[in-house]
Amino acid sequence: MQQIAKFIYFKILGWKLNGEFPSHLDKFVAIVVPHTSWWDFLLGLLIRAVWQEEINYIGKKSLFKPPFGWFFRWTGGAPIDRTKNSDTVKATAQIFSERKKFRLALSPEGTRKKVEKWKTGFYFIAKTANVPIVLVAFDYGKKEIKLSEPLIPTEDKDADFIKYHAFFEGVVGKHL
Repeated sequence: MQQIAKFIYFKILGWKLNGEFPSHLDKFVAIVVPHTSWWDFLLGLLIRAVWQEEINYIGKKSLFKPPFGWFFRWTGGAPIDRTKNSDTVKATAQIFSERKKFRLALSPEGTRKKVEKWKTGFYFIAKTANVPIVLVAFDYGKKEIKLSEPLIPTEDKDADFIKYHAFFEGVVGKHL
């Protein structure tokens, strides 16, 4: 499967990789930016096969019911209660404590539309779970996936976000 994924990713699609997947880490939060298309999910599944690494995501718990729940679990999904009365940050951090390996990929935009400001949940999940953050750019302009070194969130959220935003400067999302 890895050879097929590599052939599709590198030869057919002509994409590149910039940076190393932190396979030495069992737990981290990966923020994937920009999230502008449903194609991002397919690209994520493809690069996961190229790396042969377990990468997870969270989704509303209703997605994990029949008939398609098996698919979301098979692709690395973990159900989460996202209703107004639940604490998504705490619930997600709890998943980190319950699993030996949990590499959470999510979009700080919280939607596939262009946004002016990211949601901060990923940051507080990483701080609560005491795990690093890895920045992952899906750059459709350069046809490359770019990864940062793992970053430990500090007590200065504003300074951290300046660093995060700088990493994604000039990255072009997929626009249909």
